[in-house]
Amino acid sequence: MSTLDPAGWSNLRALGHRMMDDMIDHLSGIATQPVWRPLPDEIRAGFTATLPAHGTAPERLYESFTTNIKPYVTGNTHPRFMGWVHGGGNPVSMLAELLAGAMNANCGGRDHAGIAVERQVIAWAAQMLGLPAQTSGVLLTGSSMANFIAVLCARFKALGADARANGLQGARLTAYASAGVHRCVPSALDMAGLGLQALRKIPVDADFRMDLNALRAAIAADKAAGCTPFLIVGTAGTVDVGAFDDLTALAGIAREHNAWFHADAAFGALAALSPNRKHFLTGIEQADSVAFDFHKWAQVTYDAGCVLIRDPALHNATFAQATSYLAAAPRGLAGGHPWPCDLGPDLSRGFRALKVWMTLSAYGSEALGAVVDTTCTLAQHLAARITASNRLELLAPVKLNIVCFAITGYTDAQTADLVADLQESGLFAPSTTIIGGRMAIRAAIVNHRTQQSDIDALVTEILRRIAL
Repeated sequence: MSTLDPAGWSNLRALGHRMMDDMIDHLSGIATQPVWRPLPDEIRAGFTATLPAHGTAPERLYESFTTNIKPYVTGNTHPRFMGWVHGGGNPVSMLAELLAGAMNANCGGRDHAGIAVERQVIAWAAQMLGLPAQTSGVLLTGSSMANFIAVLCARFKALGADARANGLQGARLTAYASAGVHRCVPSALDMAGLGLQALRKIPVDADFRMDLNALRAAIAADKAAGCTPFLIVGTAGTVDVGAFDDLTALAGIAREHNAWFHADAAFGALAALSPNRKHFLTGIEQADSVAFDFHKWAQVTYDAGCVLIRDPALHNATFAQATSYLAAAPRGLAGGHPWPCDLGPDLSRGFRALKVWMTLSAYGSEALGAVVDTTCTLAQHLAARITASNRLELLAPVKLNIVCFAITGYTDAQTADLVADLQESGLFAPSTTIIGGRMAIRAAIVNHRTQQSDIDALVTEILRRIAL
């Protein structure tokens, strides 16, 4: 009989303890390590081998991991990773991943504790954002899939069950979002069969918020042309600068036109846990759906996205299918309807909820809200350092934790080279974006490990390099 379990467990147990000790040492000493290292060509070439026919001892595989993988990952656990909006993870979530892996529960459905844990997480998320207690939802890979689910629910509201069976049938549906909308929203319209051109990107004002007059004009023009405005997307924390649309106003406009109101709050949703910043989210409680990520500001290990749907019946109707081999039952393991597989596209789903539940339980909403406040305070400190310098200039208002700035007299090419140099040195990992047609250095301060000394060191290093 063939089995993948070891003949004896003692060696694997010892290796597991060694791995755990090493990973805790890694996290506890992360600040002393390079933020990022380019993957050497010879190591990259090692990942082009043919499929192995025979096994390798786990001890040797761990040695390969330690040498060839661990030093060359993204680096977002490091306090000086300030590039993209990546959370830093947390040690409790890391341990939860081990537990979830051992359970190997399929959380696509059936009646077991994994489903109960996920429902608890969804209820907490709805409570956090002020949505009704009966709000439906499901955990996903991230906001890309969460936005996709929201678009499909909006399509169902607009066209009904017939669209699931027969497609759009020539319906001309139009959606609206600010010019700063994340790329996953047009991608969701594309995947939903509506096409990229169905999205109207509305200009923004000086605070990078959607221009409401321009929105009303676009809707009026589309209705006059025979289109059906079916979806308005409010962004709660734009990816470029962290701006929040006027969610209350957008909710009102959506109701006026019987359109679905969706909030893309990929990282901004967690501002709800900060007493000082939750006002940015005013109006999100009126949303028909919300997409956000626990793996950003909430510091859950990747991946942990979430979508909330106000109308549970509509959510279920958008995805559920009747099949004999996945039929729910009134009792037994096939109980527990509705199953998560009837709330999204995935039939096979890991126990993603465990790490979210353990993170929220271990730290509590107050500590996570304090992380939000700390990162925003650090962003204001960085903005003050930039303003005080005669070589650096802010390119956008700093509302939250994202700071976009430029170097006086630098071309876009020089700016890009400087950022790449910082990354390749292993000292810092900012990113770039375009603000007002100009390349900006973008510092997204998301990691709970980042301190003021890291911010000061970034400014000092940039000024040192441009003075050479």
